[in-house]
Amino acid sequence: MTSQIPEINLNDGLRIPALGFGTYKLWGNEGAGAIASAIDHGYRLIDSAYNYENEGTVGAGLKRTSVPREELRITSKLPGRYHTYDKAVKAIQESLYRADMDYYDLYLIHWPNPIQNQYVEAWQALIDAKKWGLIRSIGVCNFLPEHMERLEKETGVLPSINQVELHPFFNQEEQRKWHEEHGVATESWSPLARTNKVFSNDTIKELADKYNKTASQIILRWHYQHGAVAIPKSASPKRQLENISVFDFALNEDDMTTLDKLTRPDGRMNDQDPAVYEEF
Repeated sequence: MTSQIPEINLNDGLRIPALGFGTYKLWGNEGAGAIASAIDHGYRLIDSAYNYENEGTVGAGLKRTSVPREELRITSKLPGRYHTYDKAVKAIQESLYRADMDYYDLYLIHWPNPIQNQYVEAWQALIDAKKWGLIRSIGVCNFLPEHMERLEKETGVLPSINQVELHPFFNQEEQRKWHEEHGVATESWSPLARTNKVFSNDTIKELADKYNKTASQIILRWHYQHGAVAIPKSASPKRQLENISVFDFALNEDDMTTLDKLTRPDGRMNDQDPAVYEEF
């Protein structure tokens, strides 16, 4: 299947699909098969992380498809325990060795870990790794505006993308607005929140019936219309195809507003506030 996913331009010129595939908890042979299936169904942006412990699985999945490497956009992320410059450089190299790849298209700092307060040092390592050809585009996850402002002030380089928790129950309106004003792309982790919450929500069910779509398709279309790159995960080929089939309809403005109103101040699923959360 040829991918029909639109693409967006990052601030450094790299083009990426507007919808990707998450791989959290996809491990081993089954995980590699699921990743290969996703690529065969048209996904071209694949998201992983050092701390998911599945970069090798991603690499194995790539080898099971006939899609050329240059057509794919593979992401991984630096863990919190490796924020010092030397450790960050070695971790990036280790990520490549695990996946058996020469470069990552995107490499992100997974969390700012503000108490540890070494994320600028880690960012400098990513800047240099990009210069060395190990990474094509560098970004962050879960960074607040003040974290990114500091990166730009101290290194002169803003992230190309910021991956944040984003779903209808936590829509990150102010964060998205800051991204848009500063040319940083928004990427959504856990875009469907807890799936059972999405499926059981009356508002979402009503919209799914209205548009003759599934609840997941309604939510993923909502992300797309907000300019956010969602990365849903599913090991099911049927669900993979369902999740990617969101570009043949559009939610009207009133329905977008209705979904926006589902957000809550305490909408984070695991209470992981980037202002204080420390990743290992």
